[in-house]
Amino acid sequence: MANPIANLLRIPELKQKILFTLLALLIYRIGAHITVPGLDVRVLEEQFGRLQGTLFGVYDMFVGGALSRATIFALGIMPYISASIIFQLLAGVVPTIGKMQREGEDGRKKLTQWTRYATVGLAFIQAYGYAVYLQSLQNAVLYPGFGFLLSTALVLTSGAVFVMWLGEQITERGIGNGMSLLIFFSIIEGFPREFGSTWEAVTTGVLSLPRLVLLLAVLIGVVAGVVAMTMAARKIPFQIPRKVMGRGRIREGQKSFIPLRINSAGVMPIIFAQSIIVVPGTLAAFSNVGILRMLSEIFQPDNWVYYLTYTVLIVFFTYFYTAIVFNPVDLAETLKKQGAFIPGVKPGARTAEYIERIVVRITLPGSIYLAAIALLPFLIFDLFNIQTFIFGGTSLLIVVGVGLDTVHQLQQHLLLRHYEGFMKKGRVRFRGRQRFI
Repeated sequence: MANPIANLLRIPELKQKILFTLLALLIYRIGAHITVPGLDVRVLEEQFGRLQGTLFGVYDMFVGGALSRATIFALGIMPYISASIIFQLLAGVVPTIGKMQREGEDGRKKLTQWTRYATVGLAFIQAYGYAVYLQSLQNAVLYPGFGFLLSTALVLTSGAVFVMWLGEQITERGIGNGMSLLIFFSIIEGFPREFGSTWEAVTTGVLSLPRLVLLLAVLIGVVAGVVAMTMAARKIPFQIPRKVMGRGRIREGQKSFIPLRINSAGVMPIIFAQSIIVVPGTLAAFSNVGILRMLSEIFQPDNWVYYLTYTVLIVFFTYFYTAIVFNPVDLAETLKKQGAFIPGVKPGARTAEYIERIVVRITLPGSIYLAAIALLPFLIFDLFNIQTFIFGGTSLLIVVGVGLDTVHQLQQHLLLRHYEGFMKKGRVRFRGRQRFI
C-alpha cells in the first residue's frame, strides 16, 4: 500500500473503472465545446460578458462555460440536479414521495424514474427559454425563426438527457458519483485560466511576489480548513444490548455512534443564496426599470448590504435544507426497531428530541462556516487587489467534497482487494478440508 497510484493500476477491475470514468469525462468535455448550429460564437461571447454577475453566470460556472459558448451540453447536468432537489423538497410535503424514499430499493428506483421524467421537462423549458434569449441577441443567430427555436431546444434537451445518462453510467460502472464528477470537472476546467490570470497579475506588477506567496499560503490554509470542516462530525454514542435470539444463540451487545456532520447541508445553502441574491442583477440586465437598476446597484459585491444579506440567506438556507434532508424522528424509529438506545435518553420521542437539539446546535457553526467560505473570494479581491480567485465559495466546497468522496471510494476498493488477497493467502488444507487462518 506504499504507492496507492501503482496499486490502483495493478487491480484489473479498478483500472477498468478508472479508464471508463476518464473516457466518459472526456466525452463530456468534448461535447461542451461543440456549438449549437446556426450561431455566431464571437457575437455570443461578446454579449454574454455582461451577464457574468447574473444567474446566467452562476449557471455557466457549473457547466464549465458551456452556456456562454451555447454548446450542445450547455445545460449540463443542472436540469437533473434541479429535478432531484425538487423531489427532495417535496418529500417533506407530499406523503407519497416521502413514502417512496422509505420503501427501500423499489421506492428509490421509482423515484429515480420520476426524476428522469422531470429532468426532460425542465431541460426542454430551460432550452427553449435559452433559445429565445439567443434569438434576441443582435446578429448572434444566422437564421432566426421558429425553426431555430425548436431545433435548438431539441438539441439542448437531447444534450441534457445524454449528460444525465453519462452521469448514471459513471456512477454504475466507474468511480465516484457521476453527477458530482461532471460538475467537478466542469469547475476545474477553469483553473488553468485562473492560474494564467494570477501569473499575469504578477508579471505586470499588480501582484508582487511576496503577496503571491502569501496568497498561496492562504489558499492552502483555506483548503485544509474546508477539508477539516467537511469531515467534522458530532458523534452520538448508542448501544445495542445483549439479546437471546433463540436455540441458545446470543447476540452480543454492541457499542457504536451516529456521526452527525457539522456541514450536513453541503454546498446547497450557498447555491440557493447565490441564486436569490443575483436576481436583481439578472432582471436589471434585461430591463431598464429604475427600481430594478437601483436594486442591482445595492446588491453588488462591494457594500455591506450585499454581504449582510448573503450571510443571512446562507444561514437561513442551511437550517432550512438540513431540516428537509435530515429527519430525527426517522432516525429515532430506526434505533428503536433495532433495539438500540442512546445512554441516558429514553427511546422514541425523547431520542428524536435529543438528536434534533444536537442538530440545531451544530448547524449554527456549520452555517457560519459556509458564509465565511462564500465571502472569502471578495475578501481576497480586496486584500490582494486581484480580479479573479481560483476558488470561489461554491466551487471550493464542490471540488473538496467530490474529491474526498472519490478518494474514499478508491480507498475502499483497495482495502477490499487487500482483504480478498489476505483471505486467499490464508486458505490452507487441514485433514483434507479447506480452512481459513
